[in-house]
Amino acid sequence: MPKEYDLVVLGGGIGGYSGAIKAAKAGLNVALVERDLIGGTCLNRGCIPTKAYLKSAQAIREFKNISEFGIETNYDYKVDFLKIKQRKDKIVQSLRNGVSSLIKMNKIDYFEGEGSVLGTSIFTPKSGSVMIKPDGDADEIILTPKNVLIATGSRPANLPNIKIDEKNILTSNGILELEKLPKSISIIGGGVIGVEWASLLTWMGVKVTIVEFQDRLIINESKKVSAQLKKEFERQGIDMYLSTKVESVVSDDNGAKISADNDGNEIEIESEKVLVAVGRRPNIENIGLEAAGIEFDKRGIKVNEFYQTSAENIYAVGDVIPTLQLAHVAAAESEVAVDKMMKEDIPPIDYDNIPRGIYTYPEIASVGITDGTDGNQDQANHGQFDFKFNGKSMIMGESIGQVEVFSNKKNDDLIGVSIVGPHATDLISEPALGLYLNATPEELGEAVHPHPSLSEAIMEAARDINGNSLNK
Repeated sequence: MPKEYDLVVLGGGIGGYSGAIKAAKAGLNVALVERDLIGGTCLNRGCIPTKAYLKSAQAIREFKNISEFGIETNYDYKVDFLKIKQRKDKIVQSLRNGVSSLIKMNKIDYFEGEGSVLGTSIFTPKSGSVMIKPDGDADEIILTPKNVLIATGSRPANLPNIKIDEKNILTSNGILELEKLPKSISIIGGGVIGVEWASLLTWMGVKVTIVEFQDRLIINESKKVSAQLKKEFERQGIDMYLSTKVESVVSDDNGAKISADNDGNEIEIESEKVLVAVGRRPNIENIGLEAAGIEFDKRGIKVNEFYQTSAENIYAVGDVIPTLQLAHVAAAESEVAVDKMMKEDIPPIDYDNIPRGIYTYPEIASVGITDGTDGNQDQANHGQFDFKFNGKSMIMGESIGQVEVFSNKKNDDLIGVSIVGPHATDLISEPALGLYLNATPEELGEAVHPHPSLSEAIMEAARDINGNSLNK
């Protein structure tokens, strides 16, 4: 007999395990199915490992600039990349063990194997039963849940004219397995993944070249921020080819060569490695969507504002649906989905309130509308404060960047904040809370901020909208 559950979750990434834990804490009987490593992309091949590498890159940068703080040393440094990788692996394993412990602690049944949703049949009269194919020769397992949550995530995308070998031509998965730094690397793609890898590798001493099809980096951020990152990358010695279409990539024992069209000019770029960082694709294949009558397209599974699919007892969240591909978004979506399963009266997520972070040097973070408009093509009010005038950033020796605050001209509501500079990805939480609470810049500016602190830049930028900044 198939085992019955209140909820079966397909996918053990942050969207999957967050929903499973929330449901279990609410008293539901829950099963979680994962075919690979618990923790998903973010923990194993994304957010966590890359940020561990970025911390090592930061340590190198600080050592190189240590004389600025009155410390002289006769010692040089050597990058032991294998040790850096081992540190990364240790962090990932520790967090993975933590997730496994949470699953056990909340009495969630965990199944290793490939799960798929079944349609109706004489064996599964209700659409939404789940079949699990374990590894090896074990028999298939059938689960019959009241609800299903699909959180199967995504994988690195590729271009049709590039053959990935994970040796010289890498994805964001393969590059994490390198045990030796290349002398040079070309990164195809100037989005978030591409620029983060460019930032950390250049500080580790790798010669980096970025090849981007668009006319600027990080196309989802404002033109001002894109230009600012480009300028800083140029200063750090990173080569960039924008408005460039990659025609082919070939690899041999000596490395890899990109052939590309750079605004009408044929160019060739040679490097030891190539990283393909052109986005990610939803994992929607072989999970039974057609059989269960679930609507989807190449962008992912179609859902309503509470993440219900066209089969109302089947939900989908995270990278497998066409929303922001961010770990914290997947976790938030899964909580809303579980609340909806339990018939809670909840509001949908307002994606304008969700902060975004890019962990380059300098860091970049934003929330809301930051393109200078109010979302209706009307100009927004604008306030700005530069970190070069902030006492804490001077003390830290990190004065690059600024805080920009945007508000609606009609009602003065806060509509967006952009931060470029030290700890931007931490600082953005305050403006995100302000947006969530429907605050005005005046209210942000009236809140007393500790001195000296980086957060004072938010206060000063908010005050600057009305010309009330005391330190500008």
